[in-house]
Amino acid sequence: MQTLDLQSSVAKYPFWYHKIDLPGGVTTPGWAPLSAASYNIPEDLSGKRVLDVGAWDGYWTFEALKRGASEVVAIDDFSDYLGSLEKSDRRAWETFDLCREALGYSEEQCKRFDMSVYHATEDKLGRFDVVFFFGTLYHLRYPLLALDVLSSICDSEIFVETAILDDFSPYQGGIGHGYPGAQPVMEFYPSTEYGNNDSNWWAPSLSCLGLMTFSAGFDDVRVWKLVDQPAELAFCRGFAHGRKSS
Repeated sequence: MQTLDLQSSVAKYPFWYHKIDLPGGVTTPGWAPLSAASYNIPEDLSGKRVLDVGAWDGYWTFEALKRGASEVVAIDDFSDYLGSLEKSDRRAWETFDLCREALGYSEEQCKRFDMSVYHATEDKLGRFDVVFFFGTLYHLRYPLLALDVLSSICDSEIFVETAILDDFSPYQGGIGHGYPGAQPVMEFYPSTEYGNNDSNWWAPSLSCLGLMTFSAGFDDVRVWKLVDQPAELAFCRGFAHGRKSS
């Protein structure tokens, strides 16, 4: 695909979530991830089979392939509209497919399925060495069930990224008022309490996130924050990495 044609194709889509570098110096106009290095994904994923949950435009799907993954399976159910995004602006897999073609990856290398995380079974998808679970947990009505489901098809490692409560709680006073330290707390949002987005259901503290990951069957768990003292809600994010014993 020629650069001008690619630029034109990217511009046809009214909304991009991910900022993805494409050939010819073309970059999609998204903003996520805020800091890719903070996810602590291994530079070398050679030979790994990876599951990307909540793939959206596919940044992490394609990043895993760039790092040597033998195959990446992407799933998304397109249920998040950021609280304000028009449904007509989110074009399901169209942006993913555009990037996959531009980057030269085959459908065999990175299949994608319109699927809820709760339906991610071994019969449907097979088993995985590594699972990416980014920007999704807090959109789920049953987040611990989702971790259990993913653990059941993961043989080695999971990386999780989510909103966390350590520095922000809508019930405690907003920015600077959360649950710091090792408080294993999770809050429930029945409406638009968190970020004015009615698809945000739960947010855990960082401690709670680690314990949830551990309880799902990952023995060696490490957690960390995106920013030590975030000044705005977008940076109130945390990570967990869990590894199963061999």
